[in-house]
Amino acid sequence: MTTEEEKTTTPADRAADTRWAAKRGLVGRLSWGLADQAASSVSNFAVGVYVARSLGVTAFGVFSLAWVTYGVVLNISRGLATDPLVVRFSGVPEASWRGAVARSSGTAVGVGAAIGVACLVVGPALGGRLGPAFACLGVMLPGLLLQDAWRFSFFAAGNGRKAFVNDVVWGVALVPAMIVAARVGSVAAFVLAWGASATVAAGYGYIQSGIRPRVTGARGWLREQRDLGYRYLVENTCLSGASQLRAYGLGAIVGVGAVGAVRGAELLMGPFLAVLMGLSLVTVPEAARVLRQAPHRLGRFCLLLGGGQAAAALLWGSALLLMPDRLGELALGSVWPSASQLIVAITLGVAGAGLGTGAAAGLRALGAARRSLRCQLFASACYVGGGLGGAVAAGTVGSAWGAAAATVSGSAVWWLQLRSALRERHHNSVPEVRTS
Repeated sequence: MTTEEEKTTTPADRAADTRWAAKRGLVGRLSWGLADQAASSVSNFAVGVYVARSLGVTAFGVFSLAWVTYGVVLNISRGLATDPLVVRFSGVPEASWRGAVARSSGTAVGVGAAIGVACLVVGPALGGRLGPAFACLGVMLPGLLLQDAWRFSFFAAGNGRKAFVNDVVWGVALVPAMIVAARVGSVAAFVLAWGASATVAAGYGYIQSGIRPRVTGARGWLREQRDLGYRYLVENTCLSGASQLRAYGLGAIVGVGAVGAVRGAELLMGPFLAVLMGLSLVTVPEAARVLRQAPHRLGRFCLLLGGGQAAAALLWGSALLLMPDRLGELALGSVWPSASQLIVAITLGVAGAGLGTGAAAGLRALGAARRSLRCQLFASACYVGGGLGGAVAAGTVGSAWGAAAATVSGSAVWWLQLRSALRERHHNSVPEVRTS
C-alpha cells in the first residue's frame, strides 16, 4: 500500500473491514460446524443401516441398547468435561486453551474408564447377547468419549475444520471395521468395530492437537468447574431422559405404533435437525466470543440465532406439508399415513426448540448455570407432562401437540431467564456512583 492510499483509508473504512472480517470468520466457523455434523450424521446413519441389515431385528435391538447407553454416557462426559470448556475457554489465548484441553480431555477419558469398568462388571451378569455387547462397550468408551472431546476442543478454538477432518477419519476407519464385524456376525463384534474406529480418530486427534490428555488433571478440572459441570450434567441427562420417558409412556398409553408414528415424523425433520445439531457445536463458543468482544451485542446475537433457526424449521415443515404422498410413502412406507398427521405439531415443536437454543447459548456463554439448569428442568418436566397428558387426552396426535406446546413454553422460559441474566450482568458492570 502506498502512502497516498494509507492516507485515504479512513477509520470508518478500517472499522468496516474489521466488521466484515469478523462476519466472514463467523460464517466460516458455522459452515465447519454444519459440515462436521453432516459427516457425523452420515456415519451414524450408515452404521445403523448396515448393522440392521447384517444382524436382523432382535440383534439390532441389542446393538441399539448399547448405542443408547453410549448416548447417556456421552451426555455425562459433555456436562462434566467439554461443556465447561467451550463456555470458559472459547477464544482465549492458545496457552490457556491447551492447558484446559489437556485436563478436559483427560476428564472425558476418566469418565469413559470409570463407566467402562461398570459395564465390564455388569456385562457378564446380563448374559445372552446383551452381556458381551455391554462388556465391549465398556472397553471402547474411553476412546469414544475422547474423540467427542476433541471435536468440542477444536470448536472452542474456532478451528472447526479439524473437528470435521477428525469425524471423516472416523468414517473412513469404520468401513474396514464394519466389514470385519459383518464376517464375525455378532453384536459384540459390531460394538468393537464401532468403538475401535472411534479410537483411531481419537488417536488422530492427539496428532492434530499435539495435546496429551491428562487423566490425573481430571480431579482438579472437576473441582475448578464444579459450579458449571454438575449443573450441566443434570441438564444433559434431563434432556435425554425426558425424551426416553415420553417414548416409553406413549407406548404404554397408546401403543408401540404411536411411538413409531412420532419417530417417523421426527425422521422427516431429520435433515433440519442435523443442521440444528451442527449449529449447536458452535453457538456456545460464538456466544462466548461475542460476550468477550462486544457484550452489548449478546442479546441481539442470541435473538438472531434463535429466530433464524425457528424460521428455518417453519420453512422445512411447510415444504413437508407440500410433499406428495408418493414421496412420503417412498421414505417411510406404511408409517407415512400416521406420521403425516403429526407434521404441523412436530414442526412447531422443533421451531420452538430452535428459538430456545438461542437463549440457551446466551446463558451458557454467561456461565449462568443455575438459571440454565432451572430452565432445563422446567422444559423437561413440561415435555414429559405435555406429551403424556396429550396422549391421555387425544392419543398420538394429542401427544404431538402437547409436546409442541410444552417446547414453546420452555422456550419462553429460556428467554425470560436470559433477559434477567443480561440485566443482572449490566447492573453489576455499572460502577457505583459515589455521592459523597
